[in-house]
Amino acid sequence: MSTDEFRAKALAWLQQNAKPFDDNEPSSGGATIEESKAFQKGLWEAGLAGITWPKEYGGQGLGTAEQLAFNEVAANFRMPVGPFVIGLGMPAPVLLEFGTEAQKKRHIEPMLKGDEIWSQLFSEPSGGSDVASLQTSATKVEDGWLINGQKVWTSGAQFSDFGAVLVRTDPTRPKHQGITMFIVDLHHPGVTVRPLVVATGDAPFNEVFFDDVHVPDDAVIGEVNNGWSVAVAMLRYERVTIGTGVRARANPLGYDALVELVRARGLDGDASVRRTLAQVYAKESAMRSYSAVLHQEAKAGVPIGARGSAAKLAGATFPLWVSDLVQDIFGEELALQNADTLPLTRSILAAPGGATAGGSNEIQRNIIAERVLGLPKDAGVDKNIPFNQLKLSK
Repeated sequence: MSTDEFRAKALAWLQQNAKPFDDNEPSSGGATIEESKAFQKGLWEAGLAGITWPKEYGGQGLGTAEQLAFNEVAANFRMPVGPFVIGLGMPAPVLLEFGTEAQKKRHIEPMLKGDEIWSQLFSEPSGGSDVASLQTSATKVEDGWLINGQKVWTSGAQFSDFGAVLVRTDPTRPKHQGITMFIVDLHHPGVTVRPLVVATGDAPFNEVFFDDVHVPDDAVIGEVNNGWSVAVAMLRYERVTIGTGVRARANPLGYDALVELVRARGLDGDASVRRTLAQVYAKESAMRSYSAVLHQEAKAGVPIGARGSAAKLAGATFPLWVSDLVQDIFGEELALQNADTLPLTRSILAAPGGATAGGSNEIQRNIIAERVLGLPKDAGVDKNIPFNQLKLSK
C-alpha cells in the first residue's frame, strides 16, 4: 500500500468514526472511558494504531511516512484518545526499549487495543523536580517486592489499569543509584488514588498511595537498582510527547480556534489583532515543524537527546505567551464564562501547569544549557553520598 493509499484509508475511517473540528462540541467530545476504549480499539482494528511499532507486539510495522500521513489527516478530527496519551507516549516506548519479551508480549498489544490504560508514577510530595530524591520504597520479599510510599501529580491514575512506578530499592547507594522501575497493577487493594482538583475545577491529576503493594520479580523494567537510566529514557519520551503534542485545532489557545473567535467578535479587521494572530501562527507553525522532525527521528531510532527538552520547553511556554496575548484582545469578557470563550478561559487557567508537568521549565533550561550549550554542570554535592545519609524533607 502506498503512502497516498494509506492516507486515503485513514481519512475514510476517520470520516466514518470521528467528528471533524468544525462542530461546537468541546475538544474531548465528552467521551466516557468506555467510548474512548471503543474508539482506540477501532483504530487498532483499522490498522491505524501503533503504525510504526513492530507487528509481533500488535503494531502495524509501517514507516514514518505512514505515521506522518495519519497525523496530517487526524489533525482535522476530534479523537477521544486522551486516556491513552500517557501510556502510548511514555510507558509503552520504554517497554519496547527496556522490557522483557514477556512484558512486551503481555502489555503492548492490549495498550494499543485500548484494553489497558497506563500511568507514569514518578513525582513525590517532598521531591519537587528532583525525581532522584524519591522516597517510595520497594522491599525484597521471597516472592517479589513490597512497595510503600506516595506519588503525586499522576495524570490519569483514576482510570488507569497499570502504572510504571519508580521506587527506591537500595537506600545504601547514592540517590541516582539503588532505584528500580516496576510495572504495578493499580487495581491492587493496597493502592489508593485520590484526585487533585486544579484551578479549572477539573481533577486531571492524582496522589497515589502504596501500602504493602506486592509486585513479582518479573515486574521489573530493566534491571534492579538501575532504574535511573530507564527513568531518563521515559522522561525523554515524556518531553517529546508533551513538546510535540500541540494541535492547533484541538487547542483553544491555538491559531485556528483564535481566528474563529476573533471573527465571531468582528475583530478580524483590527490591525493589532491581526498582527497578534500572525505571531501566534508563526510560532505555532515553527513548533509543529520542529515536532515533525523529532517524531521522524524518534521513529527512525535517532537519539533525540536534549532536543526533547527544547520541544517540551517550547510546548510549555507557548500557552503562557498566548494567554497574555489573548487577554489583551478579549479582556474582561474571559471572566464572563460565555459558552464560546469558556474553553479559552479554562485553557488560560490550565496553562501554568505545563511549566511544571514533565519537568519544570527550569529543569529543561538546565538540560539545554549543559547538553546543548556546553555550560558547566551543577556540582551536585550529594551525588556520591548514600541516600540513607542525606537530610531529606518528609
